Amino acid sequence: MLGNFVYCNPTKLYFGKKALNSLAGELENYGKNVLLVYGGGSIKKNGIYDDVLSVLEKCGKTVREVSGVMPNPTYAKLLEGAKAAREFNADLILAVGGGSVCDYSKGVSVAAYCEDDVWEKYYERFEEPDCKIIPVGCVLTMVGTGSEMNGGSVITNTEKKMKVGHVFGESVFPRFAILDPEYTFTLPKYQMISGIFDIMSHIMEQYFSGTDDNTSDYVMEGLMRSLIHSSRIAVVDPLNYEARSNIMWTATWALNTLVAMGKDTDWEVHMLGQAISAHTDATHGMTLAAVSLPYYKLIMPYGLEKFKRFAVNVWNVDPNGKTYEKIALEGLSEMKKWMKELGLVLNAKELGLKPEMLEAVADSTLVMQGGYKVLTRAEIIKILEESMKYE
Repeated sequence: MLGNFVYCNPTKLYFGKKALNSLAGELENYGKNVLLVYGGGSIKKNGIYDDVLSVLEKCGKTVREVSGVMPNPTYAKLLEGAKAAREFNADLILAVGGGSVCDYSKGVSVAAYCEDDVWEKYYERFEEPDCKIIPVGCVLTMVGTGSEMNGGSVITNTEKKMKVGHVFGESVFPRFAILDPEYTFTLPKYQMISGIFDIMSHIMEQYFSGTDDNTSDYVMEGLMRSLIHSSRIAVVDPLNYEARSNIMWTATWALNTLVAMGKDTDWEVHMLGQAISAHTDATHGMTLAAVSLPYYKLIMPYGLEKFKRFAVNVWNVDPNGKTYEKIALEGLSEMKKWMKELGLVLNAKELGLKPEMLEAVADSTLVMQGGYKVLTRAEIIKILEESMKYE
C-alpha cells in the first residue's frame, strides 16, 4: 500500500510553442539583477541566447553572465558561479540550457551565501540550506534530467573523484520553467538519445522497488510505454513535434517527485553511472545505459515479480507457458533491443572505463538501500566488469 506522504511542487511550467513569450511576465516578480547561466555556447548558435537576452533587455534587467557550464558541472565551477552571484547581488538566476545548467544553477542558488564548506554541507552531509537562497528560473533546451521541476543538483568534485547529487527541498525548486519542445530540435542525436535513456532510467529507478500494489507503478508503466513509442519516432524523425513534445513532458513527470510518492526508490544505477562519470567525464545518460543491463540482471532474482510485470506491461512479452524468470529475462532482452535501436552505448569501454579503474570507480560508488538488493563492493565490481563486455 502507499505510505504516508506530503506532496508539494512549487514550480510553474510554461509548455509548448512560443513558451518564451511568458518569460517577461515572470520577470516582473524579481528584482533588476539577473544572472544568466548557460553552457558551451550552443544557445548562441541556435538563436535562443538572442531571444532570451532580448526579453531581459526589454524588461530593463541588468544582466551578468556565467557561461561555460560543462555537462558534468564541477565543484570549482560551482564556487565560481556562487562568487559571481553574490558579488552581483543577483535577484534571479536564469538557467538557459539542459539539466546540467539547471542543476548547476540550483547549486549556485544555495552556495552563494553559504557560510559553511559548501561541499561538506550539501554533498557530504546532505543538509538543507539555512542561508539566503537566490530564486532560479529555467529555459530548457535539452530534456532528460527533469531538473526543471525538482530540487536536484548533481556536482562533480574532480579532486575527490566524486559525482554527487543532492535533492534539495521545495525551497530550491525552480520558481518557473519554460519548456518549448522546438528548442530541443537542434540537439545532436547523441545528446538526444542520451537524454531519452536518462528519462527511462529515472522511471526504472523508482519502479524497481517495493512489492505492494500502488498507483505510482501504474503511472510509471504508462510513462515508459509513451517514451518507448515516441523515442522510436524521434530517432528517425528528430523534427517530429508530437514525439519530441511527448518526450519532453515525460521527462518532467519522470522526476518531478510525483511518482516517487508513497514508495521506496532505488537509484543504484545512477550511483554507478555517476561514479563512472567522475572518473571519465562521460555523458551521464550513456553511463546509465552501460550499467543498467548488468545491474538489473544481477538484482532480478530479488524482485522477480516486478521484473515479470515490467516485461508484460511495458514490453508486451507474452507470458503464456513461461516461468517468471523467463518472462523477466525476455523483458530485459526487449529493452536491450530498444537501446540498440536508439544507438545507445552499451559497453562502458566506449566511455573510457578501463580495467585498471574498476577498484577506484567502485570506491566512488555510493551504495543505496531502497532497491531489491543492497550491493556489496564485489558486486559493484562485477557489474562494472560486465558493463565492459556488452555488444
